Amino acid sequence: MVGTSVCIWVAILISWSCYSAPPVGAQTTYPSEVTTLRVIKESLIDPDNNLRDWGKGDPCTSNWTGVICRETLGDAYLHVEELHLFKMNLSGALPLVLDQLSYLKILNFMWNKMSGHIPKEIGNMTALKLLLLNGNQFSGSLPDELGNLPNLQRLQIDENQISGPLPKSLANLNQLQHLHMNNNSISGQLPSELSKLPNLIHFLLDSNDLSGHLPPEYSEFPKLLILQLDNNNFSGHKIPDSYGNMSKLLKLSLRNCSLQGAIPDLSSIPHLFYLDLSWNRLTGSMPSNKLSDHITTIELSHNNFTGSIPANFAVLPHLQKLSLEDNSLNGSVPSTIWQNVKFGENQSLILDFQNNSLSNISGILNPPSNVLLKLQGNPVCKNANLFRFCGSQSGGDDTPGDSTKSIKDCQPQSCPTDSSYEYDPESPEPCFCAAPIRVGYRLKSPSFSNFLPYQSSFKVFLTSGLKLNLSQLSIDSFIWEPGPRLRMYLKFFPLYDNHSGTVATKFNTSEIVRIRNIFTDWSITANETFGPAELLNFTLLGPYLNALPSPNQGINKGTFAGIVLGAVAIAVIVTAFISFVIMRRKKNGAYAVSRKRASSRAPIKIDGVKDFTFGDMISATSNFSTEVGRGGYGSVYKGILADGTVVAIKRAQEGSLQGEKEFLTEIELLSRLHHRNLVSLLGYCDEEDEQMLVYEFMPNGTLRDWVSAKAKESLNFSMRLRIALGSARGIFYLHTEADPPIFHRDIKARMHPISHGKNIVREVNLAYQSGMVFSVIDKRMGSYPSECVELFISLALRCCQDETEKRPSMAEVVRELENIWRMMPESDSAVLGSLPTPSGGKMMTPSSSSSTSKPFLSSDISNSDLLSGESPTIRPR
Repeated sequence: MVGTSVCIWVAILISWSCYSAPPVGAQTTYPSEVTTLRVIKESLIDPDNNLRDWGKGDPCTSNWTGVICRETLGDAYLHVEELHLFKMNLSGALPLVLDQLSYLKILNFMWNKMSGHIPKEIGNMTALKLLLLNGNQFSGSLPDELGNLPNLQRLQIDENQISGPLPKSLANLNQLQHLHMNNNSISGQLPSELSKLPNLIHFLLDSNDLSGHLPPEYSEFPKLLILQLDNNNFSGHKIPDSYGNMSKLLKLSLRNCSLQGAIPDLSSIPHLFYLDLSWNRLTGSMPSNKLSDHITTIELSHNNFTGSIPANFAVLPHLQKLSLEDNSLNGSVPSTIWQNVKFGENQSLILDFQNNSLSNISGILNPPSNVLLKLQGNPVCKNANLFRFCGSQSGGDDTPGDSTKSIKDCQPQSCPTDSSYEYDPESPEPCFCAAPIRVGYRLKSPSFSNFLPYQSSFKVFLTSGLKLNLSQLSIDSFIWEPGPRLRMYLKFFPLYDNHSGTVATKFNTSEIVRIRNIFTDWSITANETFGPAELLNFTLLGPYLNALPSPNQGINKGTFAGIVLGAVAIAVIVTAFISFVIMRRKKNGAYAVSRKRASSRAPIKIDGVKDFTFGDMISATSNFSTEVGRGGYGSVYKGILADGTVVAIKRAQEGSLQGEKEFLTEIELLSRLHHRNLVSLLGYCDEEDEQMLVYEFMPNGTLRDWVSAKAKESLNFSMRLRIALGSARGIFYLHTEADPPIFHRDIKARMHPISHGKNIVREVNLAYQSGMVFSVIDKRMGSYPSECVELFISLALRCCQDETEKRPSMAEVVRELENIWRMMPESDSAVLGSLPTPSGGKMMTPSSSSSTSKPFLSSDISNSDLLSGESPTIRPR
């Protein structure tokens, strides 16, 4: 390291000492900036070779990746003004020589794996306007020198590992509008000096280790719109009364801060949209003065409030959520709360009053269907007429609608799906096929709880900011993340315009650059309702792959060569819909297939496996009239044996019959397999020109039945994970403990390759490459922890690798699934090892001649219910 550092500094010294007048002719980059860029590259680890063009030619004139230059008056050189190294899988530390880029206005290292301290030398970069370091692994304390940046407008270091106190010097940043430092380990007292910031509008410091008191001086912020300090520890302190004077405030979020005392009077804040004071130790009565007419969300749950529900909650026309759960409220529930709400399109209202001492409902008892009233844990539930409000309820969420309705009648073969084209669901021209730009976008602090009523206005807001037509934006999907933050997956289509005689089905390069620059420069004016936002990815696929010199195009195509195996997320990992084939060596030559069992051969004796007669099989299946499945091997029938046992009978068809010795040898082998996740072999039949295997019957059907869109109930992520883990354990048993080991070479994904005009393989491929994996997840699955799903998908994709050595073993698969299971909110890691199969996906091990057989599957959700023939109760979390 010492030798490397010396070489770097020598290079800089040489560059400076050799400075002379600029060359005559073509413009070039300022020499010391060229050297600094080379030093930056040397300090970075670039496993994907994203910066491969750094070092080739001149940075500005050769368009080095992420480098944007401009000419400056009074100087014949080009200067680096923007450095965009956004989401390039880079690691390493920021070099101390960054400040030599003295003209730099934007420094963007978002969403990489950068580590180390933030160097104090950044404080010398006085031209800097945007410092974007969020989504990395930076640690240590913030340098005081950050307060020396007179032009800084946006400081984003959220989602790192920053510790130590917040520097008081930040109060010198007179141009600062956005201070985003959430999800770190910043500690100590909030500096009251920050209240001097004249232009600050968004102050996000949630999920840190702050302590002490809330500075009363923060009421003096002249332009503050959002104050978000959730998940800190201001233990023993109260909310200052002066916060009721924050006349510009739109959102006040102080959730889970160990605050005490009463709520100050907030009725003088005229445009308050969002109030979250939940999970504190607040006492006294609810605020008696009316809050803003604009308010959408009131979160006051998990406190120690007493008294009744105030009447002022009944005159809030835009209310979406009122949560008073887990307090000590008494009296009546005023029905005027839902009677006075203006229910527009997609508007809903959640009223969560659970676990209080409420005794009745005053007024009209029947709320409309778009009101979700939760009263469980109150004396009012003793009234039999109100039972429907007192059980476990779901609903009220803002699940997006089906955006594909307008294209369901479009012919899939008319759109070149292999080239990343698709139908634009928002186009005024039906079945307009074009290539979209895919964008991951996140609202970091929205002022609502339900997005659906705001979806149309959001599209107007964003397309106006991008100077696009409204029909060019399709919101593919969205999901709420902790914060709460709203993550969405957007598709931008070229404008359908046939006035010129030709219709453009893709963006030209200049338009792509224009749209990307608006996102990366934060040129879209902030909106009161939607709050601060951030770009998560800007993905160019298909015809756009070479449109820009940006290397961030996702993984290579080889990774998805076998994606239809469901990314194994659907085959081995998610659906656990697996059959097993016994690998065996067949003797040379053909067996003379025995069409009847020789009368002289005695049946083989195998413990636990019964030799059935052909008559037994006819009787059990009512002469084979109870078919429940069919495959290349033949048919599967439901049967009832003479003793009442319900069984599944596999009957081989003509072309699947084996030699008698081979068939009986295989039965002996199958009889050795004993595992909770494998369907047990009960017996066989080998007479009357027939070969049949008799298995225990799984009464709840196949997993395909449960995940089908036609299913009456849907499996949530927890259940699917349990099924996957149980299935993986079953496969692991076959690979390692069976004698001899058994391996499958033809796992079926059990998916329709094309559905509603969309190629499933292509959709999964595009979703992953564009950072939109959540958009392809079953929306009926309910809420789920996104970090668990992301780990799940990562494991699945590794199982899809072409090269054997890159795929994990089943031991690794089981171990990683167990780790994911331990991360689940409802999991109990202490009993994980004692559960033979948390998911219990059972597979039927087919005969050797039946490699394409369809297995029967038991989800075994409750470890016993399915085996007893009872249907499980399945509810989304």
